[in-house]
Amino acid sequence: MASLEAARRALIVIDVQNDYDGGALPIEHPPFAQTVQNVARAMDAARAAGIKVVVIRNLGTPTGSVFRPGTHGAELHPEIGRRPRDHYVEKTLPSPFANTDLEFWLRSNGIETLTIAGYMTHNCDLSAVIQAVHMGFGVEFLDDASGSLGYENSAGRASAEEIHRVMSVVFQSRFAAVVTTSQWIEHIKAGTAPERDTPYASNQRAITARKSAA
Repeated sequence: MASLEAARRALIVIDVQNDYDGGALPIEHPPFAQTVQNVARAMDAARAAGIKVVVIRNLGTPTGSVFRPGTHGAELHPEIGRRPRDHYVEKTLPSPFANTDLEFWLRSNGIETLTIAGYMTHNCDLSAVIQAVHMGFGVEFLDDASGSLGYENSAGRASAEEIHRVMSVVFQSRFAAVVTTSQWIEHIKAGTAPERDTPYASNQRAITARKSAA
């Protein structure tokens, strides 16, 4: 298991805003009330370990359906807003790297590994994870400190549980080491880094499981 200095990690807290807490885009799975507490736990653990915390806030348009500037829904959830942070980023696109100073700040602080928490798993978290990997960062994803909601459109239908579960499996297969908040806290106490998988190994396990079930 790889080791990792706390000073080279940063916790990226993405869009923990009131519109996700029973507002215009209520998180369904895992439940917001549970996951927001895990985000808060991760922030507290990061602070105690000397890991920098970056808080991201998404701003919609003045006429949009969600995160309208100046509304309650656009504000940070109180659990996140009241906690200390090392850097704050406002964004208007899914990725926290798009048209922001996030990459510059991370490079300037010698950060090598990002831990992603917040919302939504399949949208802004997804954008952050993929772009961070392409930029050369190591990535971790806290799957019980994030969440999804259900979709139905011309391409089909998927429940919040399906979307969150599938995205977590895909992340672990190549893009991010997927762990619970408790597991992550144990890693930072031990100075170790969780490991992500490979597409080949993930696929081989699926093939073996199918053969065993036949």
